[in-house]
Amino acid sequence: MKRVETLKEKARQIRIETLDMILNSGSGHIGGSFSVNDILVALYYDVMHISKDPMDPGRDRFVLSKGHANPALYAILMDVGYVSKDAKSSLRQFGSPFQGHPDSAMCSGIDCTTGSLGQGVSVGVGMALGLKKLKGTQRVFIVTGDGELNEGLCWEAFMAAANFELDNLTVIIDRNMIQLGDNTEKLMRLGDLKGKMESFGFVVDEIDGHDFKVLLPALEKKTVGKPHCIIARTIKGKGVSYMENSAAWHGGIPKGDQITQAYAELGGTYNG
Repeated sequence: MKRVETLKEKARQIRIETLDMILNSGSGHIGGSFSVNDILVALYYDVMHISKDPMDPGRDRFVLSKGHANPALYAILMDVGYVSKDAKSSLRQFGSPFQGHPDSAMCSGIDCTTGSLGQGVSVGVGMALGLKKLKGTQRVFIVTGDGELNEGLCWEAFMAAANFELDNLTVIIDRNMIQLGDNTEKLMRLGDLKGKMESFGFVVDEIDGHDFKVLLPALEKKTVGKPHCIIARTIKGKGVSYMENSAAWHGGIPKGDQITQAYAELGGTYNG
């Protein structure tokens, strides 16, 4: 229980740091950052093998394929010491390590530059294939979005992952049911996503993406000879009531009393 409570508190802190950065920048993607927040916390603070050296060849690899959710990842990279906390106020500024989408050439701890949706999934599959051929024990974790699955590139990569028996690969789908314009099932139906992923050769678990009690064992799971998919049912804007389950907060920025309410609900204080 202590393990779970520690992660819950860390997740709360990371949401506040994420909100700080986005408000300071005046732009960014709060909704998707908050929906993947608990997944990233579980990975970086419990499941993944990382070290003080972000280029340690023995490390597990992480790809945020839905790169627009990067403020949450940046908050974590500062917290674990990969990037100076002085960078916090530089989100989306020219020359900053915290670009609008993850840039591995600019930011320490980013394993893959992403932003063009679908490509991170393919690169992550390539990483897993390379590590498998080298007989490494490292694992590769990819976070993709349900809206991102509109891209055919994702499905080609999924087919390859099963074909090459990438049992060192875990794909986490952020199933918040909302993409830029509306509900995913109104814009481009994914339907039986679990059935689809199973038909592509994955072992699939469908879980609550905000419940650390089920997140941790799901992320730790491996099946010999098969890639693993976690369909994480999440809430866009999780943690702030007026943001939750609303497409308006895909890229919306709080103003006035909305800012005060957001920090109050997250248990923080606005210092802007």
